[in-house]
Amino acid sequence: QVQLVESGGGLVQAGGSLRVSCAASGLTFSSYAMGWFRQGPGMQREFVAAISRSGGSTYCADSVKGRFTISRDNAKNTVYLQMNSLKPEDTAVYYCAARPEPYYGSNIYYTQEFQYAYWGQGTQVTVSS
Repeated sequence: QVQLVESGGGLVQAGGSLRVSCAASGLTFSSYAMGWFRQGPGMQREFVAAISRSGGSTYCADSVKGRFTISRDNAKNTVYLQMNSLKPEDTAVYYCAARPEPYYGSNIYYTQEFQYAYWGQGTQVTVSS
């Protein structure tokens, strides 16, 4: 059974930093492309960042580009989202997602919700002004 468990959320002041993690189990992690999405209060879930199965390609939404970094450690079955220079508008529940990627060494990443097969339960990030 595939499980994605996010952790590391919390309350931080504007301008601060936070790193959220997503630990995966029940799958061959290195064969999955990963992504982070978020859902703010009263808003639809939106794409934040994505990383290929190899880790060789990453992509961030314009709203977080230059502030957030996605990375992965295939030995630890974990994907990370480092968030710097946080703003109140970054307040949201952050979800990680996984998509099987059959091609070894693939540098493909995915930015749409429907492209992902598995989702975590989310972790709350609150940025105070």
